[in-house]
Amino acid sequence: MKHNVAVILPCYNEEAAIAQTVASFRAALPDATIYVYDNNSRDRTVEVAKAAGAVVRTERMQGKGNVVRRMFADIDADIYVMADGDATYDATSAPAMVARLVEEGLDMIVGTRVHEEAEAYRRGHVLGNKLMTGFLAGLFGRSFTDIFSGYRVFSRRFVKSFPVLSSGFEIETEISVHALELKMPVGEVETTYFARLEGSESKLNTYRDGFRILRVIVQLYRIERPMFFFGWIAALFALIAVGLSVPLMVTYAQTGLVPRFPTAILSTGLMILAFLNLFAGLILDTVVHGRREMRRLAYLGHASPHSAREAKPDNFVPGLTPRVED
Repeated sequence: MKHNVAVILPCYNEEAAIAQTVASFRAALPDATIYVYDNNSRDRTVEVAKAAGAVVRTERMQGKGNVVRRMFADIDADIYVMADGDATYDATSAPAMVARLVEEGLDMIVGTRVHEEAEAYRRGHVLGNKLMTGFLAGLFGRSFTDIFSGYRVFSRRFVKSFPVLSSGFEIETEISVHALELKMPVGEVETTYFARLEGSESKLNTYRDGFRILRVIVQLYRIERPMFFFGWIAALFALIAVGLSVPLMVTYAQTGLVPRFPTAILSTGLMILAFLNLFAGLILDTVVHGRREMRRLAYLGHASPHSAREAKPDNFVPGLTPRVED
């Protein structure tokens, strides 16, 4: 069975590297369609990509997350190979990654970066990746070796069930969380990570984007684990309230008086806030459970990569042409 493979490359000012990137993936996956999505480049990225034989499209909203949202919505394929357009990822690993996805029926393969050149991966990024990976594992129970890798292979059912919310480089974190939340079968493959070509510059700001990624993880935890998130806040308020009320109760037991009314009012208010957070967590947990079921149903609406595809008529248009039962 032959699968329809799409190579999707988000790009911004990659005139120096996009031709080599397209050529490398063309050689590795000769039957794949290669798409370059330009994100308002100010150089000749579009012209060079077209000359290299890629299908070039444009996303006007700035940010990698916005580009990925557009690519996932527009492109119809069985398997998606996503990489950056800077020629830092090893295209020769793509066939093995696609083959493993199909053979094992996985929904995502992460290309774990192995860098042999010091210039390829800055030390600050290595440390940040390890910290964020550990943080994600602590929040969601499991993680990936390289959650920030932009080199990934997806099944159709992953792509079409993924509601992209991020706008920038935090998109890789959101992708990882989506896979973890739906308990998708995933895998990792080590791939070589090369230094950038001369004239190609990284768009990642270590501190700014690191803070944004951390904020996204916390936001996703609040959204996906509201009972735990608001439960901890409730426990904190309750602990403070009890701590303030203990001396008051001791004084009342000894004298029958409550001499510090402001403290009593504060303790009561904090306990009310604790219960409000607890009930908010319970209500939102029910909402999240229903939303997760809907996402799971959307995910199950597509066949796994190693399932035999149904025969499609020549004029079949996904989502429009009805299937004819035998």
